[in-house]
Amino acid sequence: MQWLAALCVRRPVFASVLVLTLVVVGAFGYSQLGVDRFPKVDFPTIMITTRQPGAAPEQIETEVSDKIEEAVNTISGLDELRSTSAEGVSIVTASFLLEKDVDVAAQEVRDKVNRILPQLPRTILQPVIEKMDMDAAPVLGLAVSAPKPVKEVTEYADKVLRRRLETVSGVGQVMVLGGRGRQINLSLDPARLRAYNVTVTEVSRALQAQNVEIPGGRLEQGPQNLTVRTRGRVQSVEQFGQVVVRVRDGHAITVADVATIEDGMADAATLASVNGPRRSCSTSGASRAPTPSRSSRR
Repeated sequence: MQWLAALCVRRPVFASVLVLTLVVVGAFGYSQLGVDRFPKVDFPTIMITTRQPGAAPEQIETEVSDKIEEAVNTISGLDELRSTSAEGVSIVTASFLLEKDVDVAAQEVRDKVNRILPQLPRTILQPVIEKMDMDAAPVLGLAVSAPKPVKEVTEYADKVLRRRLETVSGVGQVMVLGGRGRQINLSLDPARLRAYNVTVTEVSRALQAQNVEIPGGRLEQGPQNLTVRTRGRVQSVEQFGQVVVRVRDGHAITVADVATIEDGMADAATLASVNGPRRSCSTSGASRAPTPSRSSRR
C-alpha cells in the first residue's frame, strides 16, 4: 500500500478524483439498495388455539390454558411461554430459541398436547396447532361497500369476489371480515310451546331428523349400477314451517305452529369499518367488541 500512498502524494489531483469517484459510486449504490421489510426468517414460535364455546375466561384459564402450559413447559429449547384466556377461547404461544428447528418444535408441541387431551374438558373443540409464519400476514386489504343490504354484499364478497381472488397466483388465503351471511332464524314462542305441550328439545330433534340426506347404498339393475339416496333437505323457508314436531290425536304439530320463521342474517361476529363509520362488508380488517380476558406469561 506504500506505492498507493506515494502515488497520491505525487498526484494529488488523481487522489482527489479517485476519492470523488468512490463517493459518487457509493452514493448511487446506496440509493439503489433494496430494503426488505419482511425478510425470510423462520421464528420458532408455535400457537395453540383451543375453543370452548360459552366458557368464561376464568374457566378457560384454569381448565385449558394452565394444563397446556404445564405440558408444553417441559419441551427443551423453550424460550418464552405466553397464554391469553378470553371468553370461549384459549391461545397459548410458545417461543423457542432460534437454534430450534420450527418443524421439530411444532411436532413436539403437538405430541404434548395430544397426551393431555383426556384431561381437558369434553366440550372443547380440537386444538389447532400452527406455526407462526410472518409471510402469512395479510399484505392487501380490500374494502367492499354498496348501497344494498349487508346480506347481499356479504354474498357477493364471499361467493364471487373471494373466489376470484383465490385464483390469483401467489394468493394463499382470502378472508371476509365484517360480513353477515344468510341464515334461517327460528324464534320459538314460549306460549305456543306450553299450549301444544312441546319442548325446545323436540323441535331441535325434529329439525335434525327431517332435514338430512341419507345415502341409501347402490342398486344394481342389469348392467347399470344406480346410487340411491334419501333427499330430505329442506329446500325453502316455507318448508321449515312444515316440519312435523309431534303428532297428537291425529293432528300434526309443525314448526310453524310454535315458532316464527325468518329468512334473516347470521349474528354479527366481526366488525369492519372504512374511513371511520361502519360499512357493509370489508376484508380490510376487523375488530371485536371488548370481552373480558386473562393473559399470563411464563
